[in-house]
Amino acid sequence: ATDMIAARFAASILLAALDFRRRTGKGQYIDLSQYQASLQFLAPPLLDFVVNGRIAQRVGNSSPCAAPHGVYPCLGEDRWCAIAVFSDQEWLAFCQALGNPVWSQEHRWATLEGRKENEEDLDHLVAETTTRFVAEELMGLLQTHGVSAAVVKNAADIYSDPQLKYRGHFVPVEHSEIGSYLAEATGYRLSRTPFEFKPSPCLGEHNEHVYTQILGMSDEEFIGFLESGVIR
Repeated sequence: ATDMIAARFAASILLAALDFRRRTGKGQYIDLSQYQASLQFLAPPLLDFVVNGRIAQRVGNSSPCAAPHGVYPCLGEDRWCAIAVFSDQEWLAFCQALGNPVWSQEHRWATLEGRKENEEDLDHLVAETTTRFVAEELMGLLQTHGVSAAVVKNAADIYSDPQLKYRGHFVPVEHSEIGSYLAEATGYRLSRTPFEFKPSPCLGEHNEHVYTQILGMSDEEFIGFLESGVIR
């Protein structure tokens, strides 16, 4: 992810430098550190250390400001749903979505502080309940009640995802060597210049076009290099 965030910083810095050039006619030397750019991901633990002297520890799937907060088992083999309940209002909505099970009415769950203090017991009870639901149905039910939830998808789920299908994210491509396969499209679309998907070229597949049409080499010269092994 560090290379991605550095690229985003680079894009904004380039725009700033281009604006400076437009206004002054002068260019600039850009010095961008990938390591420094990635530190923004650590802003909360760095701030916690500066203010409170605490060093961040492993917390797994838990969150200091939500409970339940984790990935819970559902019906079927290796099916899971991620759930995050941040406020007491969301907790009430969560309980309602599950049909207000008896265990959810205990007083110790009434506040976030109480849920965090008894989080291990809470996770166990939530997991016992979520195993009765199909992951996709549980996600829809909780989202309808205003609770953050999402299915933990495997590769098969992603290829059949309705949103990705609607976006045409996986494009069927025919390759001369490996045959038919699905390639990933980009996440962006340009209204006036839509992309056209083509299979990756084989080694040397476009040599003739590059040497004769782009570099201006004569057909005879190209054939000579080809026969002598200079070009493969």
